[in-house]
Amino acid sequence: MNQRIDLAASIANTIQDYRGGSLPQPIPDHVEHWVQQFDAAVQLPILQEIDHVLKKIYFSKEDVAKFLRGVMRTQKLTGDRPDKFWRSASFLDIQGGGSSQTDMLALFSEQLEDEHGFGIDDCGQGDEVFIYLDDGIFTGNRVRRDLENWIRDHAPAQAKVHVICIVQHSGGQYYASGKIQDAIRASGKTIGITWWRAIELEDRRAYSTTADVLRPTAIPNDPAVQAYVAAMRYQPTLRTAGNPGTANLFSSDTSKILLEQEFLKTGVHIRQICHNLGDTQRPLGHMTLETLGFGSLIVTYRNCPNNAPLAFWVDAPWYPLFPRTSNTQTAMRRMFADLTGGDL
Repeated sequence: MNQRIDLAASIANTIQDYRGGSLPQPIPDHVEHWVQQFDAAVQLPILQEIDHVLKKIYFSKEDVAKFLRGVMRTQKLTGDRPDKFWRSASFLDIQGGGSSQTDMLALFSEQLEDEHGFGIDDCGQGDEVFIYLDDGIFTGNRVRRDLENWIRDHAPAQAKVHVICIVQHSGGQYYASGKIQDAIRASGKTIGITWWRAIELEDRRAYSTTADVLRPTAIPNDPAVQAYVAAMRYQPTLRTAGNPGTANLFSSDTSKILLEQEFLKTGVHIRQICHNLGDTQRPLGHMTLETLGFGSLIVTYRNCPNNAPLAFWVDAPWYPLFPRTSNTQTAMRRMFADLTGGDL
């Protein structure tokens, strides 16, 4: 029992600044409440592996600020005069959904002020360099749609765009890059795109053997999961056991398999008890394509992406480890803020 208490405390310490420290207190009890929803035999191993994984891929506010400070000092990006580069760069605030870009821009501006004595409101003195900043690229649809619209309607005839994010998934970046290049060609403009990230995770179907996301090696012998898979139009892509991934996120392939199996079973169960979920909210996370789900375990201090397993974030009657703010909730808050002049 002491090990279980220690693990809950360790996880609580890792995620203590999630959404501004708004998790139910004390956080170890919150973690315990969450894990008790799983079968008793797997609760301790789930805690062990989640503790291991989150230490690697939970990004606190200080982690994100450190990454942004590193970006500011990257000579390959800024050249020999970073202050001049940042003053000339224009920061895009064009995200079609959610508030991740706005939040990241605010944090970047704080770091820029500390580093160079000016914020992003003092930037944009040039007309060729543009910065698209976000916390992560998952399926690639958001950055693709944002930049497609900007390229068509607002981009100058010549431009350099730097896409900067904390986490980049290979498949999402590859997909978005191709679509963005199509938009550039259609526009007749000359626009170069460069991608920058702190960590890249493998999620491409062709590389499932070394995937860094949850992609089961087998379908569990569970009636509800079996029925869910039988109803899919196409059989899901499974990975071959033996390699936990290229990024070394998991303690072992055995432990990764445990999370894949248990989160898949739980995700199917959540879909049965939470009737407000759409078809794209798949057991292992949001995915437009019909799969078992995206399967990312990345979480930042500001929110949990819906591309994470449902077991992480779905609320009522399931109890989430990471209660998340949806894009709809964010849009509503923005609308009321606009109507009230920001006085909420």
